[in-house]
Amino acid sequence: MTKYTLTKTRIENGIWHGVLTGGGNTQPQLTATHQGVKLSEVALEHDTTQNYWMVAVTVPAAAITEGIQTVLISDENGTKLASFSLVAGGPLEDDIRAEVDLLRAELDLLKSAFRAHCNNS
Repeated sequence: MTKYTLTKTRIENGIWHGVLTGGGNTQPQLTATHQGVKLSEVALEHDTTQNYWMVAVTVPAAAITEGIQTVLISDENGTKLASFSLVAGGPLEDDIRAEVDLLRAELDLLKSAFRAHCNNS
């Protein structure tokens, strides 16, 4: 079983780009899925000088919708190699970033209370 490493390089003009290493010269079979549905195309181009594969996944129109949408990229064995998410629409109150900001604010409050307690002791 081949162990691949897929590293994101950029998202540009509606296309996710990455570099796949670890597969040698044999073209890998990659699959991209959105909400469990296989996307039509994962483009691969072999760079023989550096011995890696350039990967391009077109962001589907269905992924550009309200909320958080995630596209998974996996190999022929179903092993997840990478993923990317798109956030669109109005403010997302339940978004994980809002939760992290709330936790940070609470942590700052606890730190200041703890410091005040230590100074008074």
